[in-house]
Amino acid sequence: MRRAHGNYYQPVPTFDGPSGSLEEENDQMTNKLKDKITALKHLSIDIGAEVKYQDKMLHGMSEDFDRTGGFLGNTMNRVLRLTKGSHNYYILYLFIFSIVVFFVLYIVLKFR
Repeated sequence: MRRAHGNYYQPVPTFDGPSGSLEEENDQMTNKLKDKITALKHLSIDIGAEVKYQDKMLHGMSEDFDRTGGFLGNTMNRVLRLTKGSHNYYILYLFIFSIVVFFVLYIVLKFR
């Protein structure tokens, strides 16, 4: 066959055995691809393990926050009950105690 400019088509080179350079190159590329796939597999397994670990930690934190929220809610209910009671002196005592504690801490930290 001839092209319009006078160039001829070159036949595809044939090789006699597995020692051909195209097959060797193909085998090398296949091995490289296999190595990359193995690395990707290990990476995805590591990512999956990390996701499971993070999920477990987040679930634990959620439980801790729920417990803390319940404890804080109970404490607030107690404080509200104290304010609604007939003995309003408890709030005054609590306020004075807070001021004394902060004053003592201030003195300790200042003269340390």
